[in-house]
Parts: sequence; structure tokens; C-alpha cells
Amino acid sequence: MVTGTAAPAGMTALEEELNRLAGSVPDPELPVLTLEELGVMRGVQVTGPGRVEVRLTPTYTGCPAIEAMSSDIERVLNEHGIPDVTVVTVLSPAWSTDDISAEGRRKLAEFGIAPPRPQGAAGAPGSGPVPVSLAIRCPHCGSTETELLSRFSSTACKALRRCIACREPFDHFKEL
Repeated sequence: MVTGTAAPAGMTALEEELNRLAGSVPDPELPVLTLEELGVMRGVQVTGPGRVEVRLTPTYTGCPAIEAMSSDIERVLNEHGIPDVTVVTVLSPAWSTDDISAEGRRKLAEFGIAPPRPQGAAGAPGSGPVPVSLAIRCPHCGSTETELLSRFSSTACKALRRCIACREPFDHFKEL
């Protein structure tokens, strides 16, 4: 896998390699992240000679980037000798910002986008400490003194915020 995550159980070596290739495709809206780092790759299955099915979950139902993701995956796998690629949209389980890898979160911050706060099972028994602060950290100076400017930014999955300390605006990847 591109990010070091384990391949889904039962994958053959060929499927693992094809999953790595498909997962290395950059996200069309956030090209700093790969589809694997974004957490939208659900797996690859060889369905016959020269035929594969790729399972992909959009960040939200109706995401306009899913078509570009599918086309890019098809192109990459075609270039690696797989002539028949089918990309299937999988809506369940739904994608969550918890699916973004640690490397993906690091890259978002480095790119100037505040990564989403972990949601998951925070507060569930045995889940570890519950975050005390709900503050959004500025990716430029690190201050938690930020304000919401707009609930929507360049894409529906991001909000526009401004840091009160350094006055710089920045995108925040909203938690889902």
C-alpha cells in the first residue's frame, strides 16, 4: 500500500499491486493527497484475465470528483497492462474523515489545509482520551484562535477559516 496500511484480507499479490497503483492516484480536488491517503480506496479484485474491479467510496454522495477519480484509476491501470477496468462506487460503509491516513493529515497541514479532527469512537469505552478542545489549529502558525468565515470553501468538504493570531485565511477539511 502507498501509505503502509494493510491490504484487505484475501487479496492476491497482483490485487495488492493493483490496489497500490490505483491508490497512488492523486485526488483531483486535493492533489497533495493520493486516493489511498484520502481513504476512498476500498479494494481491487481481479475478475478475469486482464479484467479488474476497483471499489471506490466517494467522500460524500454526489461528489463530483468521483468521475475524475474513476477515469484516473482506469488510465493508470490501463497503462500497467490491465485493459478492462471497472470502477464501482461503494456507498456502504460510508466514507468518514477518520479514513484519512496519518500521512494524509500531515500532508493536508503541510499544504496549508487544517486537517479534520479525529471523530471515530472518541469517548467509547477503551477508545483512549477524549479531546478537551474542539479548536481548529491554524496550519500556518499553529494557533487555535481561529474563526469561521464561511461554512463552504473551494469544495463542499472544506470550510473557510481565518487565524486571529496571524490573520491568514485557510481551508479546514470538515469532519464527517
